[in-house]
Amino acid sequence: MEGIVTKSTGKWYIVKLEDGRLMNCRIKGKFRLGKIKLTNPIAVGDKVWVDQEKGLDTGMISKLFPRQNYVLRQSTRRKHYMHLIAANIDQAFIIVTIQDPMLKPGFIDRFLLTTESHNIPTYIIVNKSDIYTEDDIAIQKGLAQMYGEIGYPTILVSAQTGDGIDQLKALLQNKKTLLSGHSGVGKSSLVNAIQAGLELDTQEVSDYSGKGMHTTTFAQMYELETGGLIIDTPGIKEMGFINMDPVDVAHNFREIFDTSEHCKYGNCMHVNEPNCAVKDAVESGAISILRYQSYLSILEDVMGQNSWERQTDW
Repeated sequence: MEGIVTKSTGKWYIVKLEDGRLMNCRIKGKFRLGKIKLTNPIAVGDKVWVDQEKGLDTGMISKLFPRQNYVLRQSTRRKHYMHLIAANIDQAFIIVTIQDPMLKPGFIDRFLLTTESHNIPTYIIVNKSDIYTEDDIAIQKGLAQMYGEIGYPTILVSAQTGDGIDQLKALLQNKKTLLSGHSGVGKSSLVNAIQAGLELDTQEVSDYSGKGMHTTTFAQMYELETGGLIIDTPGIKEMGFINMDPVDVAHNFREIFDTSEHCKYGNCMHVNEPNCAVKDAVESGAISILRYQSYLSILEDVMGQNSWERQTDW
C-alpha cells in the first residue's frame, strides 16, 4: 500500500501507511535522482509503495512516486555524493541566530539557493530574541530588510519566551514544512515550543567552541495538532553544490536573475564582463553587496570543481 516516509535512520525507514500504521521498512532495489549520486535514495516526505514482508511487521519499499520537489546538500563524508534532506515540502524555515551561535549570512544564501531552485517558499526564522543586545537587534533588522526586499520574510522569535511562536503556528497550519539550520540554533526547542508534548532533546551551545552540538540525529516528520507537518533535521555544518553548474547559481539568486536581463551579454556571469547590469546594481545599492559577495563565493566554489565532477553520468 501507499505511505509517506516519516523518519530516515540510514538503512531503515519509518513509513506511515494509508491505514495509519507506522511500519519499519527497507529499500528493495535501487532508486536514483537522475545522474546525481545520493547517500540516501529515500528522504522524509517521500511518497512510496510498501510491500509488507510475509509473516512480519516490516515492509519493503518497492516504488518511489514522483517528487513534487526536494532539498539537497553535498555529503560531508563523500565528496561526490549528495544527501537528500527532505522531499515534497510546501515551505521551508531556515533557523538562524545572531549570537549563540554567531550568524553566518553566507549560510543563509547557500540554503536559499537549494530552495529557490525548486520554487519552495522560504522563511528566515531568527531564534533566541530573548538574549539579544541592541546591536544584535539592529543586525536582525538589517537582515530582515535585506531579505524582505527580495521576497524572503524574516521572523524574530524566542523558543524560551514564546515571542513570535503564534506567528509560526499560523504559517505552519496545513503545510508540510522543513526546519533546517546550523546545530545549536534551537530547531528542536522551537518544535517543542510550537507543540507541547513532543519533548525533543535539546542541548546548549558549546562554551569551548561556540558552536552548536547535534541533538537531532535523523530527519523526522511530526504531526501538528493544529494541522500540518514539520520535518526536523540534523544541524547542517556546510552546504556544497556539486549538483550545480555556474549558470544554476546565477539563475537562483532571484534579484541577480531579475537584473541580468539588462546585461549586455546574454551569458553574462556578473564577474568581469563589461556593461553588466548586476554589477551596476551592486554599485548603486539596488542589489545588496553582501548577497553579491555570497554569489561570488558560491560561484567560485562551483567553478572550482572539475567539470567531470558536475557532469559525470553517475
